[in-house]
Amino acid sequence: MSQCVVHNDTVYLAGQVDGEGSPSAGEQTKRILARIDQLLEMAGTDKSKLLTATIWLSDMRFFSAMNEVWDAWVSPGNTPARACVEAKLATTQLLVEIRVTAAR
Repeated sequence: MSQCVVHNDTVYLAGQVDGEGSPSAGEQTKRILARIDQLLEMAGTDKSKLLTATIWLSDMRFFSAMNEVWDAWVSPGNTPARACVEAKLATTQLLVEIRVTAAR
């Protein structure tokens, strides 16, 4: 599986999770967004060029904790179209998964 695919000037990231399985949704979100920053930089872009984001939560009770971290991270005035849904994730330790698409 590719973590990042570039087609023309569009960057597609795979869903990112916190591989360490931090116990809090807020901390998992921080780690995921840091990884997204790294992948976007490697692809020649950054969060100010996000087009879309999909966020999966293992339980919607984590929405506020995730959203607080997201709001502090996202580029003001450049917020992407976003969906956030509850889903069963790959393991019980995973609370948050985020996938983004960005322009270059």
